[in-house]
Amino acid sequence: MTDQLTIAMAQLNPTVGDIDGNALKAKAARDQALDADLIVFSEMFLIGYPPEDLVLKPSFVEEAMVALVELATVTEGDGPAILMGTPWAEGDKLYNAVALLQDGEVASLRFKVHLPNYGVFDEVRVFDKGPMPGPINFNGVRLGVPICEDMWEEDVVECLEETGAEILIVPNGSPFNTAKRDLRMNHAVARVTESGLPLLYLNQLGGQDELVFDGASFVLNADRSLVVQMPEWEEAIVTTTW
Repeated sequence: MTDQLTIAMAQLNPTVGDIDGNALKAKAARDQALDADLIVFSEMFLIGYPPEDLVLKPSFVEEAMVALVELATVTEGDGPAILMGTPWAEGDKLYNAVALLQDGEVASLRFKVHLPNYGVFDEVRVFDKGPMPGPINFNGVRLGVPICEDMWEEDVVECLEETGAEILIVPNGSPFNTAKRDLRMNHAVARVTESGLPLLYLNQLGGQDELVFDGASFVLNADRSLVVQMPEWEEAIVTTTW
């Protein structure tokens, strides 16, 4: 049990399909945040987002899962655990997942519930819907991890609050448009208001095909005050203390 938790936010630019390169980028970021307890990466960071039809190739998903297990080995010694966005296959199901890598292994997995299927998104075609999640117990702190679209709906955060989450950590692959920053903040404030929980919002940076990702990650306290605002259009690693 701990009365203080340090979480590093890695707002970075992954490359779609470059599993090895993205894993190296994650390791380098972790080396810059060795004093943190946990470092958080964006949605699907290990393979880049959006992966489109790449995740329909079983060999590609298998390669990503092997790379995830290998990446977990860096957490055996000193330095932070890793919260990593990744695809994950179980049986005939393929999930948009977040994995907690701790003590040299894949310690916990959570799966995205709400799969966007509008505009530039077609996740229903390539992923399966995950079950309602409970919090991840990390060093005695219960972390709720709604993945991107899961923050835009009420039910996932409500489930996490009811099952004992103490902090909401939201990994995102949220592309930019001129209204998006206010829209994200409005949804985040609504989830904080409903749950009474603080919220860490970590977004991807960079470009993929016709999409651009602006970063602009942030943290809201439980009283809805904005206490961290990361830059737009710049890679950055910021360590927060809870």
